[in-house]
Amino acid sequence: MIERSTHTPTSVRRHAPPRSGRGVVPSSVRSLAKLEGPVGIGARLRHERELRGMSMEEIARATRIPLASVDRLEADRFDDLPGEVFVRGFLRSYARAVGVDPDEILALYGASRRVPYVAPVPVSTSPAHREGRRVGVAIAFVLLLVLCTMALSFVLRPRGRDLPTEVSSRPSLSFVAPG
Repeated sequence: MIERSTHTPTSVRRHAPPRSGRGVVPSSVRSLAKLEGPVGIGARLRHERELRGMSMEEIARATRIPLASVDRLEADRFDDLPGEVFVRGFLRSYARAVGVDPDEILALYGASRRVPYVAPVPVSTSPAHREGRRVGVAIAFVLLLVLCTMALSFVLRPRGRDLPTEVSSRPSLSFVAPG
């Protein structure tokens, strides 16, 4: 058997499993076999933390997750945590800190939530409302046009005192027939 080791950031050596892969059970699955009944995400993370002899404070320091949030994660009280993005980030960080596959934890979380993504429905106005709006705009436009025409005609209308004196004081010519 060839033994390969990888160096992790926490200076812990891990050994690769044998190449055959038969009969090999990962340590996380072996340790979970001791847990009875349905295992929640928080219970699994807590169990892994306890197996490694880590306290909640150590997890909070290592992951930079607030201690209250670590407690809520372990109690499966995800609704008490900030937002969905934060919950997923907290779960990913916690899983990495205790040596569990983050993708597996996130898959369990997604399956446990069973909240399908619902696309927001655009709010549309009814066709009758749109036609009523068009008629209102047309009426307003016509009224504005009439008011502008009236104002323009009032401003440009000739007045008697505004006419030149030659035109206004000229006696009217009457046609007188010869005779």
